[in-house]
Amino acid sequence: MEGLLSRRAALFGGAALGLPLLAGLPGTALAQSSVVDITKARTDPIPIAIPDFAGGAVGRDIARVVINNLKNSGLFRPVERAAFIQTPEAAAALPRFQDWRVIGAQALTTGRVDTGGDRVRVEFRLWDVLPEQQIQGTAFTAASGSWRKIAHLISDVIYERLLGEKGYFDTEVVYVAESGPRDRRTRRLAIMDQDGENHRFLTDGSAAALTPRFHPSARQIAFMSYARGEPKVYLFNLNGGRPEPLGNFPGMTLSPRFSPDGRSVVLSATRGNDSNIYVVDLGSRRERQLTSGGGLDVSPCFSPDGSQIVFNSDRGGDQQLYVMGADGGGIRRISFGRGRYATPVWSPRGDLIAFTRISGGQFGIGVMRPDGSGERILSEGWGMEGPTFAPNGRVMMFFRETPARDNRGGGYSSRLSSIDIAGFNERQIVTPTDASDPAWSPLLS
Repeated sequence: MEGLLSRRAALFGGAALGLPLLAGLPGTALAQSSVVDITKARTDPIPIAIPDFAGGAVGRDIARVVINNLKNSGLFRPVERAAFIQTPEAAAALPRFQDWRVIGAQALTTGRVDTGGDRVRVEFRLWDVLPEQQIQGTAFTAASGSWRKIAHLISDVIYERLLGEKGYFDTEVVYVAESGPRDRRTRRLAIMDQDGENHRFLTDGSAAALTPRFHPSARQIAFMSYARGEPKVYLFNLNGGRPEPLGNFPGMTLSPRFSPDGRSVVLSATRGNDSNIYVVDLGSRRERQLTSGGGLDVSPCFSPDGSQIVFNSDRGGDQQLYVMGADGGGIRRISFGRGRYATPVWSPRGDLIAFTRISGGQFGIGVMRPDGSGERILSEGWGMEGPTFAPNGRVMMFFRETPARDNRGGGYSSRLSSIDIAGFNERQIVTPTDASDPAWSPLLS
């Protein structure tokens, strides 16, 4: 945990500090004894009490974000506030544990917010109610407008300390915002926090944008655009500037993804009747061809260690998934189920590959191991595709099309959904417009 806190401290200019109560506690042993198995948490979510942080409106807002994050994960059950006995102010000073045990809380968070000028200081503590012990104590000091980010960081700490895995709440999602009738669809890039807040559009829709993907730094996006009439891969720096084409290559370039080290982009390029996989070095802008021969090779994605690439191809007569070395060698087919396979993406853990499967008129989002074994369909429907993993590999997001209740938008709507890799807790992500092609960022800090 020390490494996590030091990394977060760097974000806030060295002002994220462990509170005095943390000193002297057997943090590692206590954390281990407090960890709940995720398999158990799926069927029996952890009951956690999250009262308002003392200190006014910002404290209430922070608690609300933490509650929503943990509840939406499907692994926590926030205790109803109507059952609280001790006040938030009193609990922030010292919890009266019997008051929290009697309402069924296994874990408890307390906190205090102090605001002054343009800064906010948030003290946060996580308690194990039964042994009456503190698991975590941390303080964050940041610009007053960063209170929502602090709430996501607190959520990540709770997730990690109680489940033993990294959280995913301090992240963003970039996607394609869609509007207009189906035959004249406007598609522009949009970005938001993983919970749907802080939404903003990145492009104006004058040129269609598709398949956005994050750089490992989370500050750059690669995507496909029709800005000059022909589909080309563009790079967009989120710190400012305009989208710029990735080189001046002949033919169409599409389905880009960054390498794990962020130094290159793997993509598909169409020249003649074939589409093949290329790697483009971002420093020199030189390309290197990885596949050849007849067929359409598209949607490449690196493994987390950069040693392999998964892609889909119809080289065998039907659209299937293949894995090859990062140098293009050792190509082997890994999908053998019924139907066609597309949009593969490697889990950040390296243990799974997610995909879209189309079979018998039905779409499905599924996962398999990198050798093709253990295939599981997590969700099926009329139209769904484009899976993307949260940075901890525990949750995925994709988009689902459904027939519209009226004729607005050409007869269908497209919405983002998230789901646990075990296939439970599927939920819709609210966006201002129709949405497709989501991509989940790495942790932002």
